[in-house]
Amino acid sequence: MAKQPAAPELARAQAIAGPRVAPAPTVWGAGGFPRFVRKHWLDVVMVTPLFAYILFFMLIPVVQSIYLSFVHQGTHSLTLANYDDIIHRSQFKDAVVNTIGITVIGVTMEMVAGMIIALMLARGFHGRGIFRSVVLVPLGVPTLVAGAAMLYFVGFNGYLNEVLLDLHIIDVPIYWQQSGIRGMFAIAIADLWKTTPLVVLILLAGLEAIPGDIYEAASIDGASGWQKFWNHTIPLLMPAITMALILRAIDAFRIFDIALILAGQTIPVMSWFVYSEYRLADSTNTAAAAAVILLLMIMVFVVGYFLLVARRTEDLQ
Repeated sequence: MAKQPAAPELARAQAIAGPRVAPAPTVWGAGGFPRFVRKHWLDVVMVTPLFAYILFFMLIPVVQSIYLSFVHQGTHSLTLANYDDIIHRSQFKDAVVNTIGITVIGVTMEMVAGMIIALMLARGFHGRGIFRSVVLVPLGVPTLVAGAAMLYFVGFNGYLNEVLLDLHIIDVPIYWQQSGIRGMFAIAIADLWKTTPLVVLILLAGLEAIPGDIYEAASIDGASGWQKFWNHTIPLLMPAITMALILRAIDAFRIFDIALILAGQTIPVMSWFVYSEYRLADSTNTAAAAAVILLLMIMVFVVGYFLLVARRTEDLQ
């Protein structure tokens, strides 16, 4: 029988050998990837369609568009000529300005109108369910139909000019479907009617998630209605505001059909410019370059907004 080493000798041997390091666990465990699949087969089955959708309908097209924007038409040689070609066009500059203007005007009006309607629907009153259903009706209207219907509102002989004339705000009817701030406003108004219900839904869900005890404590402290809204409602509603703002801004940057119905080529937007380059000019590479610039515009807005929200959160803390 082997003689066991003494305690001091065992400790000295362990000190010389160093601490025993356990092997690092693998990503999939001891059984590897097959064991992981057998253990989480339901999760894999549920996630696979989403992964395939994101891969084949989002990531691959985006990567391919970026690649096409940096190569010559029909070749594989790298170049910046596609960007240089579209950047120096006046129509491209108008499309960028109109897209940013419509996004700023439209999203601002949608957030203000959505907040007012959500605050109204969050209160208890008779017929609230019917009113909620009426508010959601525009979501079910096809965009093309909504754009055609809005021609009766912002057209030269539309209701908007009639109201302004009756109020003696203007002396002659205004042609809203023209390039400039008027055209941006007309398209933003049309988009406002169609998409505000989505903002209302998101903000209303956020409002109903706020505990009522917070407002009761604020009332005990003597806070006014405006102080409750600014100091409690807005900070607690910020996640919903962020979600609504990001979703609507991304959608507004990609506006296409309503602008095309209301103004055609008079008020070009970025989505229309990409479409015209791809279908009308038959230039896939310049269309890809314009699409990449549109993607960068969206990313700059999203990142900038998150930085502002993060800074405001730090200031509040």
